[in-house]
Amino acid sequence: MEPQLLIFDLDGTLIDSRADLAAGINHMRCHYGLAPLPLETVSGYVGNGVRKLVERSLQGAEVDVDEALAINKAYYAGHLVVHTYLYDGVADGIAELVKAGHKVALLTNKPGEPSRRILEHFGLADRFTSIIGGGDVPNLKPEPDGILACMEAAGMDAATVWMVGDNYTDLAVAENAGVKNAYVRYGFGEERGYKADAYFASFSELVGYFV
Repeated sequence: MEPQLLIFDLDGTLIDSRADLAAGINHMRCHYGLAPLPLETVSGYVGNGVRKLVERSLQGAEVDVDEALAINKAYYAGHLVVHTYLYDGVADGIAELVKAGHKVALLTNKPGEPSRRILEHFGLADRFTSIIGGGDVPNLKPEPDGILACMEAAGMDAATVWMVGDNYTDLAVAENAGVKNAYVRYGFGEERGYKADAYFASFSELVGYFV
């Protein structure tokens, strides 16, 4: 296979971050005297950026969203990888993809700074041609800004680009940017009627497809 650019989502694709995301949300809710939310409830709110996550998690409570967002961000910044871990096969798989001549990039709606810190923690940051998070480009997924920036940084055109993720936002952004998409079934997102060009049950299966 000729060299491809694989643009990965982060939460639910490379890492399982549900416990730390839920801890940050419930710390914020506790500040306002609100009961904690179950892990699965918070997980279902992930995918459209941290502001949407906070808004959904407040569930209509009459509080200042900007203040709540700041509380959540401050707590989460100090607790990024308490329980967060790489999915099986990710560390070795990224290395295999790069060794095979492919390029890898990251595009997430999570803010850019914590995304880079998480990849640095796991020793992966240097593998990526670009790491783009919320706030690094004008618009979040599913707008195509991030994919276009990743393509420019890698010097690749749409014919050899894949967006890899676990959520409908990843499928939609690929469609909007005119690139192929791969859906990983082990994450915590949902397809919402979008269709992928390829489906994978594990990260190792994905690597085997490209290597």
